Amino acid sequence: MDRADEKYVDVDGIRTRYFEKGSGETVVLFHGGNFGSNEAADGSPDWGLNFDALAQWFHVVAVDKLGQGMTDNPKSDEDYTMAAVVRHALATLETLKLGNVHLVGHSRGAYLVARMTLERADLVKSVIPVDTNTLAPGVGRNDVVHANAPEPRLSRESQRWVLERYSYGYDHITDDWLDACVEIAQQPKYLEAVEKMETQGLKANVFLARHARQKEETLGWIRDRGFQRPTLLVWGYNDPTATLDQGMRLMELMAGSERRTQMHIINEAGHFSYREHPAEFNEVLRAFIAAQQ
Repeated sequence: MDRADEKYVDVDGIRTRYFEKGSGETVVLFHGGNFGSNEAADGSPDWGLNFDALAQWFHVVAVDKLGQGMTDNPKSDEDYTMAAVVRHALATLETLKLGNVHLVGHSRGAYLVARMTLERADLVKSVIPVDTNTLAPGVGRNDVVHANAPEPRLSRESQRWVLERYSYGYDHITDDWLDACVEIAQQPKYLEAVEKMETQGLKANVFLARHARQKEETLGWIRDRGFQRPTLLVWGYNDPTATLDQGMRLMELMAGSERRTQMHIINEAGHFSYREHPAEFNEVLRAFIAAQQ
């Protein structure tokens, strides 16, 4: 992703980075991960193999979530939650005066776009969750798959190891992506978030504890009233952390309340299915969005 497409905006006192390019229907991309992760430092560059190609068809906006990428950390320890991430993402759309958007979210970003749609469907034209155990019923396998990650954590080689364990093939783990991950991880604000989450206990006591309750509520909303928007679920057939059976259970739940629900499964693809097969992913998005016109 070209730094020429990088912009910053103040969102309720949070300096927020986003990338913007193209024209047409607005597609907003939200990456995965969470602030203070000591496994990999996610940000908008996760979409680096998709962004420019999608911008040939759409007005594409990729946002660094709260506390990730180059976006400021939460203002208080109480905001180290997914609920605060949702509030910040919705406020970002309103600050940028974006509405009638197609929301695309990967992993924890998929939970984010689902919750955004449930809370503010008036801003959303369609929703596309991608490879997510944060949203799907059941328990993810991150702790098993990433056990014994190399030290020092968040180094270039340690992050490469984590990304490889997520993946079916490794070609998508490019030097540009690793450079971006390392740049993010070396920021003082990111190291501060790691200290809070891992050492001070915010991950277990605040982030995960509150998300468990929020996830139960979210799945109940999907079951009872659905997104009320066309929905496309995209999944890597070989995802080792958000397994396909979780994806099928999520599809069943979503389809029960929203008949305009589809699922696309990408073969020979792990957790970053959109990076492992960018041309296929982009074309699936293009066709789905075109069908909403």
